[in-house]
Amino acid sequence: MAALLVLVLAASGVPSPLYRVYQEEFGFGAGVLTLVFGIYAFALLAALLVVGSLSDHVGRRPVLAGGLLLQAVAMAAFLTADGVGWLLAARVLQGLSTGALTGSLGATLLDLQRGGPRPLGALLNTVSPGLGLALGAVGAGLAIEGLAEPTPWVFGVLTVVFVLGAGLALALPESSPRLPGALASLRPRVAVPPAQRRAFAVAVPCLVALWAMGGLVLSLGPSLTAGVFGATDHLVGSLLIGCMQGSAVVGALVARDLPPRRAMGGGCLVFAAAVGGLVVALASGTLWLFFVTAGVAGLGFGAAFLGAVATATAGVAPGNRAGLLSSVFVVGYLAFSVPAIVAGVASGSVGLRVVAEVYGAVVIVLALGAAVGLRLSARRSPAVAADEPAEPVAA
Repeated sequence: MAALLVLVLAASGVPSPLYRVYQEEFGFGAGVLTLVFGIYAFALLAALLVVGSLSDHVGRRPVLAGGLLLQAVAMAAFLTADGVGWLLAARVLQGLSTGALTGSLGATLLDLQRGGPRPLGALLNTVSPGLGLALGAVGAGLAIEGLAEPTPWVFGVLTVVFVLGAGLALALPESSPRLPGALASLRPRVAVPPAQRRAFAVAVPCLVALWAMGGLVLSLGPSLTAGVFGATDHLVGSLLIGCMQGSAVVGALVARDLPPRRAMGGGCLVFAAAVGGLVVALASGTLWLFFVTAGVAGLGFGAAFLGAVATATAGVAPGNRAGLLSSVFVVGYLAFSVPAIVAGVASGSVGLRVVAEVYGAVVIVLALGAAVGLRLSARRSPAVAADEPAEPVAA
């Protein structure tokens, strides 16, 4: 299940380094680029809101198999894309599939984890996005550099792999009890059980700060390395994404034994300081500093995201897991998409460098605000801030 989740998220990262290739081939600017990027997130959000908790009612297997088959269709659409319209259609299909799979795959990881002092569910849900996006971006970058026609190879292979993955999902044993109310669950909503609402509210500011910066790097990172620093090699932009997302995995692993709130608060502070370094690198035009601070930002991202997921999902009942995880990702993907689209549109008027500097300053304020809000909530509710283990969700 962890491998499937990483694969799905890797596929979502594959188009990022290819955006510049599509720009050159189809002739569109940064505003259209971020629209292609953002429409994926909106489709994903729609799927999260409608079918995010469906696997709690009909079982994990049918949702997983259907989502993986839809992912294969999306890869085939990328394979045949010959213009912006096809790219938008492919990203919509990919977003719908990823939205359906995110909650169900994450919930399956929680279902299958064993009890004990260090259950793996929260950790795997935290490191999978960073690992998947890093692998997808770097793999696509290498394909661009090493293959004469990278897109047929990349998307052709992924199409076959997702068809095989759907067959594997159907062969797996069912891992969750089925709750009544499948049709009612399709009503668009953010499903946060009452017992988790306070912890979820505490985690929201952290999620917004982290995912907003992630959205900028994934959508405009390769364009920044080319336009601001003059590094036109496609692999450089891919490595930037891999650097930040890969170090997020390390950050989550380092923070695994910390109490969730400590991981979240400390991660937010490290993240804010590193984004400050990114702004300095942009202002000075120093590429090596940009990469170093992107890596440090990833460390803070991983630690803070682990703490936020562990805090928000602490003690959730098995039948509510997919819905709650989907709600976490609804917040994340809203922050991931809307600010990045605004930044892409604004860059046409004021330039990428200025937009990225202002964007970074806003993210710093958000991250510091999340750390302060966490501290204030701990003072108001000392019991909620107890030193629980960093992965409190037990199967």
